[in-house]
Amino acid sequence: MSKKLLLILNPCSGKMAGKRHLADVLEAFCRADYAPTVYVTTGRGNARELAAAYGGEAELVVCLGGDGTFNEVVAGLLMAGHTTPIGYIPCGSTNDFANSIGLKKTIPAATEAILTGKPHTYDVGVFGGRHFTYVASFGMFTRASYATPQNVKNALGHLAYVLEGIKDLSNIRPWRLRFELEDEVLEGEYIFGAISNSTSVGGVLTLDPKTVDMNDGLLELLLIKMPKNAAELSECIKALVEQKYTSPHIVFRSAARMTVTADPAMEWSLDGEWNGGSETVVVENLHDAIRLIQ
Repeated sequence: MSKKLLLILNPCSGKMAGKRHLADVLEAFCRADYAPTVYVTTGRGNARELAAAYGGEAELVVCLGGDGTFNEVVAGLLMAGHTTPIGYIPCGSTNDFANSIGLKKTIPAATEAILTGKPHTYDVGVFGGRHFTYVASFGMFTRASYATPQNVKNALGHLAYVLEGIKDLSNIRPWRLRFELEDEVLEGEYIFGAISNSTSVGGVLTLDPKTVDMNDGLLELLLIKMPKNAAELSECIKALVEQKYTSPHIVFRSAARMTVTADPAMEWSLDGEWNGGSETVVVENLHDAIRLIQ
């Protein structure tokens, strides 16, 4: 008997490559004795609803979209208590999560990897009850992750985020935050922060793969302090490019759980999607949360 496959397609992800390759993807799964059921998302949050409603009936759930769609699929499965293995065919603008774990970059190759691969477990973050697969961020570059128009992302890719971030450099605004970790309290003014489980953040910042383990039960906290002058800002950027987290302008920690206190007016981005501010929020790691076929 054929294996039940739930495929969730975001037709608008990236340059709409998923939509163009859908027939080939379905043919590949059918040849491997899968019986696919396809749902096409119609708006934000729809992938989460579909994964929650139908993910438990399938033997494999495949996401054909970008990191935002993948986030929704993961959130839907976890919220509904489903443990169904997941396949991810990335076709978004940046594919940070996909790049961090080394998924194949073309749709045919990513499809074949799911058919021949094995399940690998990965951690997932929880930000005040909302799941994120690779990053919760604030400050510089953050707004660009969810406010850059899709057509600009399609045309420029990672450069779109950099360009939008540069527009903000002339008017850098620091935010005062307090981070309560298991054995330490950090407090200060920061122009950017990321709580992540990834080696790439918004296509702008990269973390050393030797430093980040995406299934160690920990989240990485990267904070950039408010520079006093242009020279310090240049030093900070240089340290980030060279991945020197010992710089006095950068705070880098790993923790399984943290409580964040911030200005409620400060917006966050979760996996590239907008999230409103909160005075106090608990962020924690869900260890071994998902099984991804690769």
